[in-house]
Amino acid sequence: MLIGAVADDITGATDLCLMLSRAGLRTIQVIGVPGPATDLSQAEAVVVALKSRTIPASDAVAMSLEAARALQDAGAERLLFKYCSTFDSTDAGNIGPVAEALMALTGSALTIACPAFPRAGRTVYQGHLFVGGRLLSDSSMKDHPLTPMRDADLVRVLGRQTSLPVGLLPIGTIRQGVSAVRAAFAAACAAGTRILIADTLEDADLVTLGAASADMALVTGGSGIGMGLALNLAGAGHAAPARMAAPLGRAAILAGSCSQATRGQIATAVAAGLPARRLDVAALADGRETAGDLADWVIAQPEGQPPLLYSSAEPPELAAIQAQLGRDAAGALVERTLAEVARLLAGAGFRRFIVAGGETSGAVVTALGVSVLAIGPEIAPGVPWTRSIAGPELALALKSGNFGGPQFFLTAWSRLEPEAAHV
Repeated sequence: MLIGAVADDITGATDLCLMLSRAGLRTIQVIGVPGPATDLSQAEAVVVALKSRTIPASDAVAMSLEAARALQDAGAERLLFKYCSTFDSTDAGNIGPVAEALMALTGSALTIACPAFPRAGRTVYQGHLFVGGRLLSDSSMKDHPLTPMRDADLVRVLGRQTSLPVGLLPIGTIRQGVSAVRAAFAAACAAGTRILIADTLEDADLVTLGAASADMALVTGGSGIGMGLALNLAGAGHAAPARMAAPLGRAAILAGSCSQATRGQIATAVAAGLPARRLDVAALADGRETAGDLADWVIAQPEGQPPLLYSSAEPPELAAIQAQLGRDAAGALVERTLAEVARLLAGAGFRRFIVAGGETSGAVVTALGVSVLAIGPEIAPGVPWTRSIAGPELALALKSGNFGGPQFFLTAWSRLEPEAAHV
């Protein structure tokens, strides 16, 4: 196994799988820590999808170490710790504590932190993270309900999460090539620096970083650095298939993300006439609305278009809901509800799902009993269709809240093989 990756949420894991697969590596995604019975022997890259981004840091560390040890036992030559390209975290973690623990596990004197994904508009310059050309602290991420990002200086952000010295690998060094980057690694080690935030402006920078860090026992970052590593390990990439065969069955969209991108996708879908219903979180909390009620509504919709069930709200309204129920309790209620709806829909013959939001995707996949995914065609940068290869036969598009254009919920289905009776 050339790369064993530990991802802190399921949509990020899927995003990484897409990059590794396109770079030419035989890649599978495992939901949760793989057990002894999970056959990983034929894979060149294995990505373990955890639900560890927003849990207590100590729990995230324990879970990540368990996954990393399982990958090492399966023969992983190097580890990759994958987190979001917007560096989603708080001052308590979980990126810093997990990275520190994995460095200790692998005996790493130095690693890099490279969240950038230029093709999705995430770049790093002078250690500052930009989203679509705007500083992270000026982007919609400043209002994220769980991990509001109000500081774009990643050296400073990561420095608050770990006791290890954090430094910067500037773009000028990267543009000098692999030898210059490796010399910078050696100088950082000599100076006692343990983690370097890597400037990245273009995909070519990721390829340079991938070549320079290929001998590191541990690399950390987003799916972009996974692509950079894989291209150096596997050679030229291959074209992904344009379409994927999918199981027969009805289709549905479940959106738990409150990100700006997902809210725009919902508005576009509603304007286009998709049957849509919003969860009433207060009614769910006091029992006036149930997952069964919502599933019955989805099932009752005509089969010509995929129904959309969503919880997304504008920031002021979301803040009011969180003030009433508690931030964590409100989020957990939505996740549990959508997961139970998915389980009920699968029992009623639904086999094709788009799920928006990392936390929601993790809850839904767990409820559906899916344990291993094969990667299909790319719908949008960072978002492929997947098909379950362990558990019930399903086609799943697991979308990070911030990914995809306004038409995503309408156009994603064109990547599945057409069927006469179903969308």
